[in-house]
Amino acid sequence: MSTPEQLARDFLAIADQFRLGELPTEQPHPLTAELSRLAQEDLPEALRVLQQVDALALEKLAACLPGIEALAKDIGRAFMAGRRVFIAGCGATGRLALTLETLCREGLLPDGLGDRVVGFMAGGDSALIRSLEGFEDYPEYGARQLMELGYAPGDLLIGVTEGGETPFVIGATEAALVDDGRTPWFCYCNPDEVLCRVAERSKSVLENEAIRKLPIVTGPMALAGSTRMQATTVQMAAVGMALKHHAKPGDIAEDLQSLRDWVDAIEYAKVAALTETEAKLYQSGGHVLYRTRPYGMTVLTDTTERAPTFSLPPFENDQTPDAPLSLCYLSLPKWVYADTAWSGLLGRLPRTLNWPEVEAIAGTAYLLGFDISGGSVAARTKRLGSSPAMFEICGEKNLSLQLGDSVAYFDMPRCALLRNLCLKMLLNAHSTLVMGRLGRYEGNLMTWVKPSNNKLIDRAIRYVRELYRRKHGTEPDYADVCRALFIAREDLRLDEPIVLKTLALLSKDAESD
Repeated sequence: MSTPEQLARDFLAIADQFRLGELPTEQPHPLTAELSRLAQEDLPEALRVLQQVDALALEKLAACLPGIEALAKDIGRAFMAGRRVFIAGCGATGRLALTLETLCREGLLPDGLGDRVVGFMAGGDSALIRSLEGFEDYPEYGARQLMELGYAPGDLLIGVTEGGETPFVIGATEAALVDDGRTPWFCYCNPDEVLCRVAERSKSVLENEAIRKLPIVTGPMALAGSTRMQATTVQMAAVGMALKHHAKPGDIAEDLQSLRDWVDAIEYAKVAALTETEAKLYQSGGHVLYRTRPYGMTVLTDTTERAPTFSLPPFENDQTPDAPLSLCYLSLPKWVYADTAWSGLLGRLPRTLNWPEVEAIAGTAYLLGFDISGGSVAARTKRLGSSPAMFEICGEKNLSLQLGDSVAYFDMPRCALLRNLCLKMLLNAHSTLVMGRLGRYEGNLMTWVKPSNNKLIDRAIRYVRELYRRKHGTEPDYADVCRALFIAREDLRLDEPIVLKTLALLSKDAESD
């Protein structure tokens, strides 16, 4: 077992590859500096601020219309040639890839084309519901998964990475450069010049003329570094609209405008009562079961991403009955059993990684241990000893969100892609503010970030340095913070924020000097 000092030394040896603080997507947003206070004191205003940040991101997306149209044309050429389109992602963008694949099967594409879109993420389908720690740090895994899915010359790969520096997605993108193959695309949300300066692995892709690029430079996220929010929203919109309009790219502009009009017209503030209700349930020791029919992938994405973002207990697996209970869970009442629920949700049999080295946490048996069927209501009630509160999400043209006596209604676009994007933005805002009411960030910095891969270790170090500077007026050495972080992580309890624990260790040392 490596000691904290050894782990810190190992990370510092490669830290230059993951010091990403210069990337706009990692920086604090100026509009949300008071987000944690607003979450506690003025939920409607906090929701309006998050709505404003979403609207600004969609403005940036609209400016990328020529690139989205070019991507649509390439998708159309691949379909015309009888080939497949692969979408690779990791974490939030991996869930984006799988969501788009599912929507293509459910009518986003005409009959006969839906099965020719293959979405995949680092860790396979099992990572959809529970993150595989560190998997995204290996480019060879991206290449291996792509080839095992049968990628062949003439197919098209779209690599999607929020920051533009994820090794897994870079590995898949570079592996798609096979002889006589179709030119792959690389979609990302930071400026080329910054990426090339801070991440050598990104430079190898961005300077490769054989790879086509779709940069959507969104700027900072509403919660610093939380790319599950604006970055993945605009990327899902871009790739989804390119798929939908592959035969008529000129129609993309209309969908972009429809999405912008919806965000400008509706009131995020209508979910304030829901946010307050859910937060109070957790504060009193309660639990919530999200239940939906038409929005399974979008609801699953938001609820599972809360765990790694805010260091919450992840969805529990039937194979680990002693694991802490997650605050919320998912129920898809259309299906009675776990296996049929997963096949129904994905529109196909699950694609898991039955590699000997990861099968225990990424294989089929592990995935089916997450029962998201209608049967999860009884299972959840048995484990809790009481019935969980039900958060109902239903309706298509008229969306209804209900938790107890708190209800919010929204008129929704007709297009399923746009409906899921709109729900994604509402749930992202809602869940972020629920976590704000639980004290899971300060200002707009994620003090409860879980440093489960190299990028998140760097993020935690940066947040500690910033909070230390605010408290003491000086910024501690990066290496010193790194060592303190690994010491703090060694015996970190589930109910402890690693950033604040590390800050306390450093502050204690400073006071004793």
